[in-house]
Amino acid sequence: MQMDTNFSQQLLSSQISLKQFAYKFTNDMETADDLLQDTLVKAMKYHDQYKEGTNMRGWLFTIMRNTFINGYRSNARKTALISTEEEISSSQLAVSAVSNRGDAKFAMEDINKALSNVPDCYTIPFLRHFEGYKYHEIAEELSLPIGTVKTRIHMARQLLQKQLKTYKK
Repeated sequence: MQMDTNFSQQLLSSQISLKQFAYKFTNDMETADDLLQDTLVKAMKYHDQYKEGTNMRGWLFTIMRNTFINGYRSNARKTALISTEEEISSSQLAVSAVSNRGDAKFAMEDINKALSNVPDCYTIPFLRHFEGYKYHEIAEELSLPIGTVKTRIHMARQLLQKQLKTYKK
């Protein structure tokens, strides 16, 4: 598929802020450059999944964050040490055990259930903010004062924390 020029221009204009964001993750310029390059390649590869008129920077930052997290997990698996002891202590098991997707599925079900218990007036601004929209963008979309948007996001967080306290570490 052919990328439109508007998409390409937005992608190019986002490079500086993306590089700064990458540096915050990596604290190394070379690694930040690699992360930026990976992000831009993925954005171009999946440009057809970008919805015109939505927050492109939020979309790009999400791609970058996920790319960094996946790379971190991959490196953690590569550098993990394998114990040759016959008996492994429970503290070693907690560190070395690989989490399975079942845990994530149950956690996601709990999160969705908790979100369904939060009133829509709080959920909608919270989800928009989680998707990467800025406060002023949410306020404009919902025709609300920016202070109201911030309050509703805060209230949604508090309600979710109460319902999901079993996951608090």
